[in-house]
Amino acid sequence: MNINYQLFKALALSLFLFHMTSSNAMLKALNTAATGMAAMETNVNTISQNIANLNTIGFKKSRTEFEDLLYETQVVAGSRSSNNSRYNVGIQIGSGSKVSAIRKEFTPGSPIITNRPFDLMVNGEGFFGIILPNGTIQYTRDGAFNVNAQGQFVSKNGYKIFPSVTLPPGTLSVNISETGNVEAYMKGQLEPSAIGVIPIFTFINPVGLRAQGGNLYSITKSSGQAIQNIPGENNAGSIVQGSLESSNVSVMNEMTGLIKAQRAYEMNAKVMGIADQMLQTINNIR
Repeated sequence: MNINYQLFKALALSLFLFHMTSSNAMLKALNTAATGMAAMETNVNTISQNIANLNTIGFKKSRTEFEDLLYETQVVAGSRSSNNSRYNVGIQIGSGSKVSAIRKEFTPGSPIITNRPFDLMVNGEGFFGIILPNGTIQYTRDGAFNVNAQGQFVSKNGYKIFPSVTLPPGTLSVNISETGNVEAYMKGQLEPSAIGVIPIFTFINPVGLRAQGGNLYSITKSSGQAIQNIPGENNAGSIVQGSLESSNVSVMNEMTGLIKAQRAYEMNAKVMGIADQMLQTINNIR
């Protein structure tokens, strides 16, 4: 009778430990799957932003990057399994994933030929400088410029280009060279007049720039300070007049990424459902 009682007690303890261990494992599966779903949600948001800006001039697509979370180490590889042997493979249980970065990809977009004299494209690396109303300078790849009532080169929002370039009264046409030299052909003059230079600004780490919306970027400690260059020199892109840069978003790549993100989200949701069913099964064991 005493032996049977001891066996029953040992069996009950084993079932209790199995229940606790299984419950903890299932809870880990729920949390891990939840992190995967959150990461895929951010990925889908990034893809939707890319697709929404498919036709935005000078837009640069973003890429979501991931990293795995902390691990619970139950057995360290190389630790002793007995007096004369060691574990060749350890046991580590992961806790999911998270978004580590959303990186801008500054690969060039295709040229759009407009033949408008104030449409400019950066053929290579770099940005145009824009002066905001508060006096700060931001940077853009959108070269769809115009001329305001004072003859100044401005963006669509009316922000002046930096450094400011102003056309003199009586200007008939404008020529902008690949090196950024701006020449105005005046009424009654055979030779053009040089009225300024449009520089190209580059950064040591352009992916560190902060997107502000409105096709504008601002500097950060990560990007470093802007380096003013003559277009076509020091790895800076040249200027192409009468053209604009299209978005570098590829519809096929984004659709492929969207399908992968959707499948990953669905699989993580499936894992949560299965883990929940297993927890119910364990809880029903009495």
